[in-house]
Amino acid sequence: MDLAITTAALRKEFGACTAVDGVTFEVEVGTVFGLIGANGSGKTTTLRMLLDIIRLTSGSIEVLGQDPRQGGASLRKRIGFLPGELRLEGRATGRQILDFYASVSGPIVPGAVEQLTERFGVDLDRPVGDLSRGNKQKVGLIQAFMHEPELLILDEPTSGLDPLMKREFIQLVREARDNGQTVLLSTHILSEIQQCADSVLVLNKGRAVANGDVESLRLTSIRYLHAGISGAQRDVVQDRLTRIGNVRDVVTSARAGGGIRLAATVDGPVDDLMKALAEFTITDITIDEPDLEESVLSLYEKPVGGGHGA
Repeated sequence: MDLAITTAALRKEFGACTAVDGVTFEVEVGTVFGLIGANGSGKTTTLRMLLDIIRLTSGSIEVLGQDPRQGGASLRKRIGFLPGELRLEGRATGRQILDFYASVSGPIVPGAVEQLTERFGVDLDRPVGDLSRGNKQKVGLIQAFMHEPELLILDEPTSGLDPLMKREFIQLVREARDNGQTVLLSTHILSEIQQCADSVLVLNKGRAVANGDVESLRLTSIRYLHAGISGAQRDVVQDRLTRIGNVRDVVTSARAGGGIRLAATVDGPVDDLMKALAEFTITDITIDEPDLEESVLSLYEKPVGGGHGA
């Protein structure tokens, strides 16, 4: 397995505050890796350590086979980076800004900037100081993608974008993965992770609370059951399901035309619930797919010690 990023027991302290506390993860080459966390969870601090913008307190990092503290300009040229707080001001045009970044980031495939500009619909001949927040973000995205870097590190990349442009961005990330590039996507917008990430790390107060593929994370979340049952008494169904440890909020009601309408919440595996339902005659059943957002929120409810990150 080829790895684009590896960290081990990564830690960053700012005085008495621990922003990142013993975080370990790996990012495979050619995948999209999602870094999820609320504001203050340590996402941006982690990215800045990967890029050697700030130095780690302890632990280890390897990016594209090198320690970022030793990689220098040659390593940075292999990375496309979009900061979470992009600042583009002044009278320089978007095109001039991109020309400058092209001079330091390496060769650009002819026509790449034009293609990206057309996809995002931004006017590169206007001074960047006159652009809206969303259009500034588009210029930032173009500079990150334009030299087709081996690794893209994107911090809150869709900030300020409208829904159409967010969809275009997701498509661009998928194309980068198909091209063999690696994408590290830090966001608090969980739908973006659901649409394009292969694996995910969830941070809470500087610590990792979940790490794995997106589907395995979804398996830990709650599910909502709705079913129709015939030939059974409501109190019997109610009693049978409430005795299952991970089933809660059991509600039964009479259904028009006879039978019972059942609703319940399942926290975790559904095997015991299915065995219980097999004792009854089921006329219809739906189990809503678990939602990644609910999974993450449930992880946040777990007590975590330590300081707050950024």
